[in-house]
Amino acid sequence: MDTQSPLFKSLTLPCGVVLKNRIAKSAMSDSLGDGTGHPTQSQIRLYQRWAQGGLGLSIIGEVQGSPDFAEKPGNLVLDDKADLTLFRELAEKGRENDSHLWLQLGHGGALAYAPTSAPRGPSPLDLPDLNCAEMALDTIRKVPADFAHTAQLAQRAGFGGVQIHAAHGFLLSQFLSPLFNKRRDEYGGPIENRMRLLIETVDAVRAAVGPEFPVAVKLNSSDQLEGGFAETDALKVVAALNATSVDLIDISGGTYFPGAKSASDAVGGGPYFLEFAKRARTVTTLPLMLTGGFKTYAQADSAVTEGTVDIIGLARALAIEPSLPDLWHANEALSPAFPRFSEAPEGGITAWYTMRLTEIGTDTLKPDYGDLGSAIAAYDARDKTRTDIWLDHFGRPD
Repeated sequence: MDTQSPLFKSLTLPCGVVLKNRIAKSAMSDSLGDGTGHPTQSQIRLYQRWAQGGLGLSIIGEVQGSPDFAEKPGNLVLDDKADLTLFRELAEKGRENDSHLWLQLGHGGALAYAPTSAPRGPSPLDLPDLNCAEMALDTIRKVPADFAHTAQLAQRAGFGGVQIHAAHGFLLSQFLSPLFNKRRDEYGGPIENRMRLLIETVDAVRAAVGPEFPVAVKLNSSDQLEGGFAETDALKVVAALNATSVDLIDISGGTYFPGAKSASDAVGGGPYFLEFAKRARTVTTLPLMLTGGFKTYAQADSAVTEGTVDIIGLARALAIEPSLPDLWHANEALSPAFPRFSEAPEGGITAWYTMRLTEIGTDTLKPDYGDLGSAIAAYDARDKTRTDIWLDHFGRPD
């Protein structure tokens, strides 16, 4: 391995912030919140371990500005009622070893966790496994300010930046998709209207945090559904973001709508979305991050060396080996061994990786990969417990 690889060179973002290398832990729903929207000690330890393992950047998935539209009962909720003490500890531990820790700002929209939410989306949906009401226009117009306020709280708590989640079928992604956005007002119709809420949110967040605080966007290359958000529209969104104050575009793909392939399982092989990233390069000068399917050092090094992207987003690889950046720099674990599970039920693989994160955060990582069925059972039981805590703490929205 060439220790002069661009993977281990610093990157200066447009806002002036410097990342020490080009390896990022992309946002995952680790489900390690305590059920009241606050970090647990195991979650704090998880991000400390990743920082100690050599990452330039970690991003915490699906941090909510409100308890009303959470993606899971283990999500963090950063609002005016939150106790910032644990958030500050999380921020402090996650920035050890000159690492950066950012919060991904989320809103489940139609995909909000039904046992604790009253799901709302750009348009009403009445499907066998998904039902939601339409958001009122005045509610939509408040979304940018809500994201901006959460970003301000993140800044106050000591986090290094924020990522606006506009991928994987959650609220801003729903607005981008003609399959789920049937509105006839200024937020529906052509892509210029469907991207309006995202652009307004970017502008509001930037105004709230100032010019020197990193603001990123996670964007689907496509949602991989017939009639949904496709690459042609995605390129138009990238071009529009190029005219904003965004510091980084994180490219991914897929959706978590019921019955669809998950974002992480939607495409065989890997890395995914490389060809789209090459096309995105032609319409933006912003730094690009690519998340999805990177499994080896060679894949990551090639994508950065060839100039396709500036940052590699790793998720499952860092659940397998939390110190992977340092190992790669030492010419070790260049091709980590991933578990293979046959006939896994829908959501089963996600459950296994989520429980693997729990092992890392509790310093109980096992030398073998364990049993898939046991991981699913533990994951489901924890969700049930956290749901009960959530409802007792927050109540159910109208």
